[in-house]
Amino acid sequence: MSLKLSDIQAARKRLTGLIHETPLLHDTALSHELGVPIYTKAENLQKAGSFKVRGAYNKISQLSPEEKARGVVAPSAGNHAQGVAVAAKMHGVKATIVMPTFAPLTKVMATKGYGAEVVLEGHSFDDAAAIAQKLQESKGYVPVHAFNDYLIMAGQGTIGLEILESLPDVSVLVVPIGGGGLISGIATAAKALKPEVRVVGVQAAGCSAVKPSLEAGHPITVPVAQTIADGIAVKRPGDLTLPIIRELVDEVVEVTDDEIARGIVHCVQKSKLVVEGAGAAGVAALLAGKVSLKPTDTVCTVLCGGNIDGNLLARVIEQVLVRQGRYILLKLAVVDRPGALAAVIEKVAEAKANIIDIFHRRALWLAPLGKVGVELVLEVRDEAHGLEVVELLRKAGYSVEREGPFAWPE
Repeated sequence: MSLKLSDIQAARKRLTGLIHETPLLHDTALSHELGVPIYTKAENLQKAGSFKVRGAYNKISQLSPEEKARGVVAPSAGNHAQGVAVAAKMHGVKATIVMPTFAPLTKVMATKGYGAEVVLEGHSFDDAAAIAQKLQESKGYVPVHAFNDYLIMAGQGTIGLEILESLPDVSVLVVPIGGGGLISGIATAAKALKPEVRVVGVQAAGCSAVKPSLEAGHPITVPVAQTIADGIAVKRPGDLTLPIIRELVDEVVEVTDDEIARGIVHCVQKSKLVVEGAGAAGVAALLAGKVSLKPTDTVCTVLCGGNIDGNLLARVIEQVLVRQGRYILLKLAVVDRPGALAAVIEKVAEAKANIIDIFHRRALWLAPLGKVGVELVLEVRDEAHGLEVVELLRKAGYSVEREGPFAWPE
């Protein structure tokens, strides 16, 4: 068996009325920055917060009554878990989901909330897959793989049909890759309907198995999965997905966690959309200039998921604000006497900056006797405003050191 356009079209009929046909949104800010029209397919607004319900429903809908009675099992880093849980509930099927021990709590609780039994074991998706295999053998559950299944790929490929219908002029599709199910389905649909369309895959640099696998000619397992994009932290592509990627995907690029963080914050600030690391991978690649574009291109990237833990989102936003020069860290020494700190604070207020944190340091700084080290974390309007604050403090007689790199525009 192989994946065909007709399989994807059949999947779409099964899904009609049961899932959201998510919106295709024009990213005005990114279009302006790159000089070509950029659109995002907002699968972060899909049921269960990601595209995964498409493939899971398509797979479970095709099980026999006997298979449905046995129940299903699936390994997942989080999004597939929720997709399977929702699809199983819609069919009245028991679902057991194996997730890595450190899977985001948001995804674990949501999966349980959809009615699935959750088993937390292992440190990665691949560990969870091995445990799911054991449960399948011992309990008789029917496996619902996250990507290495043609029915799963066909369900994900319905996204490609929707993009081509809504944006017939699209010339470049930028798609995140974990195990390869999403890009295999989308590329199959897109290339069948518009052979000249260019498909670019995006992997997290901290877990990038597709490039070495393509070079080797067979799936390669990378040793670590270290990335904030847990949704694509898959150490080995599928035996079924890799040949499709080799045939239909034009290029695979990698993005760092810093670049992914910038993509997340771009979506929040500019598009008013909450996306997770995997969901922002395509935007990250575009922002970082990893995807070569022609002036005549029309681009679409898939925001494949929005299930990000609130604490991680807060840390990501704070880090990117530092990178943009919106938060600055200043170190200075002041006379150790009453009123000295107040004078510093008055200067900061005069510069119209906002104090986020302030710390006194004595022994740890080895400040000269009679002086105290002061660290200020300030919120400023932009990089230029930060420089104004530093200059005003220096003119007031303070020796100011500024910490941290500031390489990104707002």
